[in-house]
Amino acid sequence: MDPVVIDRIRRFNRIVAERIGALEDRFLGRGRPMSEARVLWEIGADGAEFAALGARLGVEAACLDRILQSLQRQRLVRIHSTRRPSRGRIRTRQSRPRRPTLRSAGRISLTRAGLAERAELDRRSDAVALRLLDPLSPPQRDAFVSAVTEVERLLRASMVRFAIEDPATADARWCFQQYFTELASRFESGFDPALSISAAAPELTPPAGALFIARLRGQPVGCGALKLHGGAPAELKRMWIAPDARSLGLGRRLLEVLEGHAREAGATAVRLETNRALTEAIALYRRTGYVEVAPFNAEPYAHHWFEKQMTLVKGLGTGD
Repeated sequence: MDPVVIDRIRRFNRIVAERIGALEDRFLGRGRPMSEARVLWEIGADGAEFAALGARLGVEAACLDRILQSLQRQRLVRIHSTRRPSRGRIRTRQSRPRRPTLRSAGRISLTRAGLAERAELDRRSDAVALRLLDPLSPPQRDAFVSAVTEVERLLRASMVRFAIEDPATADARWCFQQYFTELASRFESGFDPALSISAAAPELTPPAGALFIARLRGQPVGCGALKLHGGAPAELKRMWIAPDARSLGLGRRLLEVLEGHAREAGATAVRLETNRALTEAIALYRRTGYVEVAPFNAEPYAHHWFEKQMTLVKGLGTGD
């Protein structure tokens, strides 16, 4: 990466941290660091599960536990334990109940004081946003808001991670079901996966194949799979991106990850078939070097068949 680009990103990070008050021990003048304020806001009025909270914030369990214990001492949160006491265990007067820790924490909720504090943080955060905008002219404000919106979009894109996962998990099944539902709504004749060429879990499990799931803040936002056949062309299957993540450029990134994996597995080419209703996918395949070829299978829902030759590069990784 160009050192000049890295330096610009670092300068941007410094000025944002300065302007929002992240450097202050008393964030927004409330007597606690920004990390605690952020966790309070993320728990919200509805509460949150410990694991989901950590995934959303990108915080390790041990760090999140320390933050929550501090907020609990301030009587701002309740940590609801999922650990059941052992049978026959007798609590004496001298024994003190242990606070739930990251090993036993289940759901986290805000106390009445926590809800009031979150509302105050919201009010003060609004004031910070106004202080950023007030010195600017109307055209500058419009430019600033447009730039912030684009930066947010790109930051979300940079947070997405791809990894091979078990196609039999609940998240994998959820992705497949979303994919099937969308196809059924877009295809002229609907879609029945039982009539389509198979891509069952055993076919997408290494070494027979691979399923990649895209995750944003720990939640699945897309998937793509391969059926591998040694040195023969690999088959691309189950390519799907969640509608609210389609502005992030994930389709192309996912396609590159799948191609890299196919290349490392020794595939000479990647093949796919698609329906004419999926115009965005067809445009993506053509932009990324796929060439339309004669039908190579009897997929009943297909109108187009594509293929892309793989250039074998020893040691090339699949990225993330």
